[in-house]
Amino acid sequence: MTNKIRVRYAPSPTGLLHIGNARTALFNYLYARHHGGDFIIRIEDTDRKRHVEDGERSQLDNLRWLGIDWDESPETHENYRQSERLSLYQTYIDDLLAAGKAYKSYKTEEEIALDRERQEAKGLPPVYISEYAGLTDEEIADYIAKREADGIVPTVRIRVPEASIYTWHDIVKGDIEFEGKNIGGDWVIQKRDGYPTYNFAVVVDDHDMQISHVIRGDDHIANTPKQLMIYEALGWTAPEFGHMTLIINSETGKKLSKRDTNTLQFIEDYRKKGYLPEAVFNFIALLGWNPGGEEEIFSQTQLVDLFDEKRLSKSPAAFDQKKLDWLDNDYIKNADLNKIFDLAKPFLEAANRLDEKSKHLVELYQPQMKSVDEIVPLTDLFYAEFPALSSAAKEVLETETAPIVIKAFKEKIENLADADFVKDNIFPLIKAVQKETGIKGKNLFMPIRIAVSGEMHGPELPDTIFLLGKEKVVAHLARFVK
Repeated sequence: MTNKIRVRYAPSPTGLLHIGNARTALFNYLYARHHGGDFIIRIEDTDRKRHVEDGERSQLDNLRWLGIDWDESPETHENYRQSERLSLYQTYIDDLLAAGKAYKSYKTEEEIALDRERQEAKGLPPVYISEYAGLTDEEIADYIAKREADGIVPTVRIRVPEASIYTWHDIVKGDIEFEGKNIGGDWVIQKRDGYPTYNFAVVVDDHDMQISHVIRGDDHIANTPKQLMIYEALGWTAPEFGHMTLIINSETGKKLSKRDTNTLQFIEDYRKKGYLPEAVFNFIALLGWNPGGEEEIFSQTQLVDLFDEKRLSKSPAAFDQKKLDWLDNDYIKNADLNKIFDLAKPFLEAANRLDEKSKHLVELYQPQMKSVDEIVPLTDLFYAEFPALSSAAKEVLETETAPIVIKAFKEKIENLADADFVKDNIFPLIKAVQKETGIKGKNLFMPIRIAVSGEMHGPELPDTIFLLGKEKVVAHLARFVK
């Protein structure tokens, strides 16, 4: 084991990058960068049934979008995919077989299922029962010969030392202990198709790549004693382990589930909606970790400098969509206009709204957007039909002074030369209506806003009027003068 910190993120190419997996990658990245160590990407692709075409590229592309980089990966190093390492796994499996620490098991799935049914009927926990228990060497040889003659392909199982106790000091949770007798009996390290199981392959990979620390979700805690067993059987030193708490949905209080379609949970979803990657990075970094203090907005460089694994939370992390939206809004409104306009262009183009006033509209609504795709519904006012009025808006227009204000403002807009219809000339027209009618404040501005836009709230009124254009503004005002 090297003294240098080396951590890894090892995704399976079975789908899109989930927010929980992104957190695992991000915390390993922050840990490595903070301590001057290496961050490694390894692809665990031995589950061929769940393999998704293009799954690996999708994982890496979305990590890059978040702003995460790495020192080693399948792009730069050979044999960084498990499917390319089968001969290495076989070497260590053969070593364990030769040492009598593992054995070939010919028990069929049907026989294993029958054993479990019997155990359940007796109220016992499921435990693998070795087919060789109580047999002599001669009986074992006869049994194996018959099974092979029947064409049964064996698995390979590790012999579990039931009297052993497996302990480790978890970076997050403190001291954890498992008894060998509670692991469930001898377990498979090589499947019938020749591929290793996860808990065997991951140990070989981490040892071979000199991984010093394994930081992952706490759903892996039950895997850790099995992995420690392999380290022990092969005479290797185990890395340090840290298991992050699960992520819960702040609205339901339940574990964040991929089946919860009401919550966006994949990085690709946020990318497509026009969230800023630095905002998503900032948000994920605070899911189960905090730097102390009240501040919640940090640059990536600040997060690397501040990261302290001792501040990883022991309590579940709450996924709060409203907080992410708040963060993204803060990043958007403080971003360069050209950057936000470039992000907004595809959305505007898809809605047939990319025209000469598009950049002005993006600038107008930049402070309001929680995600850049909102530019389309926010600008409906400037492209869609006049909206139906709310009951509150109708009440405003039914006041005694509203018709007076609207009529006076319409006359002033109409009398304004087309060349003088610029934003700086609009507010003086409104003030002229105030001087002429004596009506001011809310009673002045609100009827004009509603008559012009159909809405009670929105951008600054002169901006709205200017971007609507003189012809449309006059037409809208005329509806209410009648």
